[in-house]
Amino acid sequence: MIGELTSDQIDQVMFRQIIGRIGCSDAGKLYVVPIAFAFDGNYIYAHSKEGKKIKMMRKNPEVCFQVDVIDNMAHWRSVILWGRYQELKSERERQRAMKLLMDRIGALQTGETSHSKEYSQAPQIVEKKKRAITFRIEVQEKTGRFEKP
Repeated sequence: MIGELTSDQIDQVMFRQIIGRIGCSDAGKLYVVPIAFAFDGNYIYAHSKEGKKIKMMRKNPEVCFQVDVIDNMAHWRSVILWGRYQELKSERERQRAMKLLMDRIGALQTGETSHSKEYSQAPQIVEKKKRAITFRIEVQEKTGRFEKP
């Protein structure tokens, strides 16, 4: 059976997940990347180094966001939200957003004992120092679908 998720069911998917895909566009070019996030019912909070997606969202703040839960090919839920990118400027806003993110994501980070030495000693890519940006997406529209046996 395939059906539509209610608004409450959409929110439940959003509250339970920490990885989603943000879609942005600029000058006819689309860009979709996964990000870690926290959801508070009205906003999606995230942070990123200054790069392609931040530059694109600054130029065109209209974005979409997709999250799914896939138990198997016959049992899944998928949510798409549309909204507007807002860069958090004040220290108070940034701290609140980072607290939400750390409360949600921090508990799920793994310790050093769960990493293989092979990966911990892999060469690191040295990247030009980029500024960290904290932002939120104001949710304006949402939809969701599901399939279950």
